[in-house]
Amino acid sequence: MALTDPIADFLTRIRNAQMAGHRMVEIPASNIKKRITEILYDQGYILKYKFIETSNKQGAIQIALKYDKQSSQPVIKKMTRISKPGLRKYVKATELPSVINGLGLAIVSTSQGVLTDKAARKANIGGEVLFYIY
Repeated sequence: MALTDPIADFLTRIRNAQMAGHRMVEIPASNIKKRITEILYDQGYILKYKFIETSNKQGAIQIALKYDKQSSQPVIKKMTRISKPGLRKYVKATELPSVINGLGLAIVSTSQGVLTDKAARKANIGGEVLFYIY
């Protein structure tokens, strides 16, 4: 099965694993997904991750999901895909979105790689808004 939107697939796999209460989720790897995973880890949305080699050369990403210790609720409340293959959403550096007044993150694909909205704002570069997370 060919995936038309690998990033939407990435978000959906994490969402489904959380709804099922899983601790781990495995996702087919790509460079952009690896970078997104690193950002989610740096921002404290996931516990840890591991890139694994597979026989088909593509590799996979194993992600340990993070849950609140008291309530057992997932740390990731919501992920919303913004730019889709059918409708790309590009913004200038001055128009970078602020998600819930800076409490959430917008993940932006820029000419300097995949960045958070804050990092893109600091570097003063716009790009394609991939998704929001909070």
